[in-house]
Amino acid sequence: MKGMISADSHITEPPETYVNYIEPKFRERAPHMVRDPKLGDVFVVEGFHRPLQIGLVAAAGKKPEELAVWGARFDNLHRGGWDPRARIPDQERDGIAAEVLYPSLGMTLCNHPDLDYKKACFDAYNRWLAEYCAPYPDRLIGLGQTAMRTPEEGISDLRKMKEMGFRGVMLPGNPAIKDYDDPIYDPFYEAAVDLKMPLSFHILTSRADTLRQRGPRINGLMAIIRGCQDILGVFVFGGVFERHPRLKVICVEADAGWVPHFMYRMDHAYKRHRYWLPPSGRLNKLPSEYFRENVYTTFQDDWVAFQMKNLCNIRRLLWANDFPHSDSTWPNSQALLKEHREGLTEEEFRLIVHDNVAELYGLN
Repeated sequence: MKGMISADSHITEPPETYVNYIEPKFRERAPHMVRDPKLGDVFVVEGFHRPLQIGLVAAAGKKPEELAVWGARFDNLHRGGWDPRARIPDQERDGIAAEVLYPSLGMTLCNHPDLDYKKACFDAYNRWLAEYCAPYPDRLIGLGQTAMRTPEEGISDLRKMKEMGFRGVMLPGNPAIKDYDDPIYDPFYEAAVDLKMPLSFHILTSRADTLRQRGPRINGLMAIIRGCQDILGVFVFGGVFERHPRLKVICVEADAGWVPHFMYRMDHAYKRHRYWLPPSGRLNKLPSEYFRENVYTTFQDDWVAFQMKNLCNIRRLLWANDFPHSDSTWPNSQALLKEHREGLTEEEFRLIVHDNVAELYGLN
């Protein structure tokens, strides 16, 4: 199918992203790339105990046995991750007309302990991303980042992002003050609705993602969606969607096949246990009803998501290719979708791979 839109793709921050674009007083401390003889090219970030690898952030198209965390060199990564003119051939090879873009290193920075440093890094990223998207604004759909130090600053960031041409905002999993269900964030949600700036929560951007690790390291991959589920529960049980029925929240790269059971589980908890475990906000509907209307989920090769379309709101399912990350379906998205779409009508398929995301971000 022509005209497919990936609801979750990524850029690869080049070495100069933060050094050249950050506020001058942070320049000497900015995240920067160094070449380690053993680890390969890595980002060094003040406040982090270990350098950040780049081996998996641009591993799309590699065979499983070729995946490696360390040893990568920036010059060998997919050029489209940082060069917009090289990005278009990458899209066309995968049959993609446009991509909604998220950061790579910026995901890890969401958990940086220094809020001022994080704010400076995110502002620098936004400046760089605006330039990256500028040559192809209809094909490179940028989402900005905010450190969310205060709700007021979050509103200011939303307005700046809107002026920069961004279509939404990626939030850190944990705000600086209280939690996202607190009424102090109500003005921020009202601004997001008024500005038509949907809110995105990506996997691996909350503190919970770094706390759950048991058994073999590969078992950690089974837990990464939990951080996003926790956030969605905060919004539902905290009454955020009751207070802001037009608010749109996207759960990014956490798959979608689990959604029907999660909605059931929320309803069960509410029906059976709400008196001794009361929600923090008023709910006039069942939790699943808020989830069905206000929450979008992105997925790439989660074939279950296609099969359970009748158990959730198909208008909230968003397909993605996750290019150029290691979980990407690029350059084989078309073949994979041909297999996974079995049982869907043409109209249903088009909703998932184009219409839903186009409506969400106001794309032509």
